[in-house]
Amino acid sequence: MLHSVDLSDYMVQGPITILAEADLFDAIHMIIDNRISGICVVDEHDDLVGLLSEIDCLRAILAVTYNEHGDVGKVGDYMTKEVDYCDLHADLVDIADDMVKKGHRRRPVLDHGKLVGQVTCRQLLRVVSEFNQNAVVV
Repeated sequence: MLHSVDLSDYMVQGPITILAEADLFDAIHMIIDNRISGICVVDEHDDLVGLLSEIDCLRAILAVTYNEHGDVGKVGDYMTKEVDYCDLHADLVDIADDMVKKGHRRRPVLDHGKLVGQVTCRQLLRVVSEFNQNAVVV
């Protein structure tokens, strides 16, 4: 059975970030090129200001298509601004439980208010897999 695990041991350190003022298509290319499902959005001081997911990007493209606007806009126009985040030493099981309840695929990790990492469903599955492989049958 999976027990309490410190998040700092399993998070992605130094997640890929983009400025809120960046062109949305730059973010889309970063998401595709890095094979990630979303990106942390920061301001000029590297403070977390939002998240941009693949769904946010698709929503933006569809809005432009249906409204027949030529310009897609900036990351800040489409990012999720109300971001749930977690502390560097949060309990991984608690984070996983909250992510499942809220339907989130990723969660930024902050240390004293600064973005230091990100935990994703994939990391959570790796933890479960690792614990399963190391399980001792008595």
